[in-house]
Amino acid sequence: MKSLLRRFAMLGIAGAAMAGTVLGGALEVLALTEQEIVERLQNVPVFTIADREGKPLVAQVDADNPSAGSVAGVFISPQDAERFVQNLKRDNPALGNQVQVVVVSLAEIYQLDRQASQNTQANFGFTYVPTEQQVQQARQLSQDFQGTPLFVARGGPEQGYLTLQQGDEQVIPFFFDKQQLQQMIERFKEQEPSLASTVSIQAVPLEGVIQAMETSNNAGLNQIVLVPSQSAIQYIQSRQPR
Repeated sequence: MKSLLRRFAMLGIAGAAMAGTVLGGALEVLALTEQEIVERLQNVPVFTIADREGKPLVAQVDADNPSAGSVAGVFISPQDAERFVQNLKRDNPALGNQVQVVVVSLAEIYQLDRQASQNTQANFGFTYVPTEQQVQQARQLSQDFQGTPLFVARGGPEQGYLTLQQGDEQVIPFFFDKQQLQQMIERFKEQEPSLASTVSIQAVPLEGVIQAMETSNNAGLNQIVLVPSQSAIQYIQSRQPR
C-alpha cells in the first residue's frame, strides 16, 4: 500500500510538469501485449471497497439467480467510494464497519479481470463506477455515451490528437476529468491561436480504450497516457504517512 501511495503521488507531480503542447497526428505496431498494457495502466489509481483482510466487497449480479455470478465495484472517484462506505455504515453497520476504501492500480484490476475471464470456472468480475458528473459531461458530447468516460482533444485541419511533451516522449493524454483537459486546451489556444477554432473534445469509454489496446493494430496506442483526476491524486497524497 505505501509503495502505491508513493508512486501515485509522484505521478501527480510529474503530471503537473508536463508542458510543450503541440498538435499530433491522428491515431493510425500491432496490438499491445499484456505487459505493455499493464505498463500503461499501472500509474492510474482506482478505488475499491475491501475488508480488513483486503478481500474486495462483492455483490450478486442477480439476487434471484446466484449462478449469475458476482461483481466488485471499482470506483474512479475516491469521494464516491468514501460515500459508498458511509452509506453502507448507515444502512448496514455490521458490514459497513468492517470495510474501507482501498487504493489499487488499474493495472492490477486489469490483470485480475483477465484471469477471471480466462478461468471458465470463475464466476466473478469487476464493474467500473464512473463519476456521475463526468458521465453527464460525456453525454453532452454524445447522448448515447455508455461506459466510463475519458476525454481527449482533437484539432487542426486533419483533426489530429492534441499531445503533450513528457520528458523525451510526445504523449496523447486521455483525461478522467474533463475540466483538466479544458485547462490544457486553453494553454494550447494561447500557443496556437490560429488553430483555436478547430479544437474539439471527444468522450471515449475507458473500456473501449483498453479493448483497443488488446486488439487494434494502431501505432498511436503507444502514445496514450491516462491522466488521473487531481482529486484522486490529492486523496492519495492525504493518505501518505508524514
